[in-house]
Amino acid sequence: MSSVLIPATILTGFLGSGKTTLLKRVLGEAHGSRIAVIENEFGEENIDNDILVDDRQEQIVQMSNGCICCTIRDDLRATLSDLAARRRRGELLFDRVIIETTGVADPGPVAQTFFMDDEVASQYLLDSIVTLVDAVHAGQQLDTRLEAQRQVGFADRIFVSKSDLAEPAAVADLQQRLRRMNPRAPQRLVHFGEVPLQDVLDLRGFNLNARLEIDPDFLAEQAHDHDHEHDEHCGHDHGHGHEGHAHHHHHDDDVRSFVFRSTTPFDPARLEEFLGSIVQIYGPRMLRYKGVLSLRGVDRKVVFQGVHQLMGSDLAAAWGAGEERESRMVFIGIDLPRDIIEQGLRQALVDNPS
Repeated sequence: MSSVLIPATILTGFLGSGKTTLLKRVLGEAHGSRIAVIENEFGEENIDNDILVDDRQEQIVQMSNGCICCTIRDDLRATLSDLAARRRRGELLFDRVIIETTGVADPGPVAQTFFMDDEVASQYLLDSIVTLVDAVHAGQQLDTRLEAQRQVGFADRIFVSKSDLAEPAAVADLQQRLRRMNPRAPQRLVHFGEVPLQDVLDLRGFNLNARLEIDPDFLAEQAHDHDHEHDEHCGHDHGHGHEGHAHHHHHDDDVRSFVFRSTTPFDPARLEEFLGSIVQIYGPRMLRYKGVLSLRGVDRKVVFQGVHQLMGSDLAAAWGAGEERESRMVFIGIDLPRDIIEQGLRQALVDNPS
């Protein structure tokens, strides 16, 4: 077994959002990296008929630039294990893996494969989930399809495609909506898959010590709406009204996010007990959650993150001499009870009675 883990990127997005266009762009770049692409489109379309020889008898196809492509005909775990075994034997040469999911896929189970399966976890490192959003059709897709919302909620980075085909006001409205659903994923408008490689690969989205980024505009909204249970739908029109679809706001509510901040340190035992309990109860509805924590008696920052019921934590850098010791936690999920979670977190702070 190689001691260096193979980085893996999950590329997701609803039908027609431009995943294949972006992938063509990545594969065509002169980056010197050999990429294994795992395609999970149920045979509806080949990843790139211009590059690949379409041989349906062969599961794995070698490309001219050293990249390879395979279509999942078994489960993902078996495919990843097979690729790693053939790499160890020298039959296939690749440096990283990109998994292109089907347009209606929930990326959660794909991500969990990298943590729940010991064989996969010993060979691969999940780097990030990259989500493409179609600026023209995203409003309707997010209103009607939970899969589209989940794809946004899981994302470490969001690319908004086809923005040149939509009204600027509608694009701005969409981006604000995406920020409310997932404030920790940077957004970028893209045209025809023209994305710098550093915006797609090696994002370290699942790295515990990666910097916790939360959109500053979202934090401003949070401060303004903090006392509202349904902060993003409290009658604030924002001048848009979602193109007259205000009655669909209950769909927007399915996947949403909130941030908890406190300059009072946590009691480690209370916090561990509370987080363990909410993950047991609400884990299936918790898409992504991440934070930097200040714990009583610990001089270093503690970072934690999770996907569904899987949660991990680690010590990070020491708090700076003049740095405010503020805990910041972001939760992204499906109808999460913000009031219950925030109350439990407050009770886990050191200035609260047991």
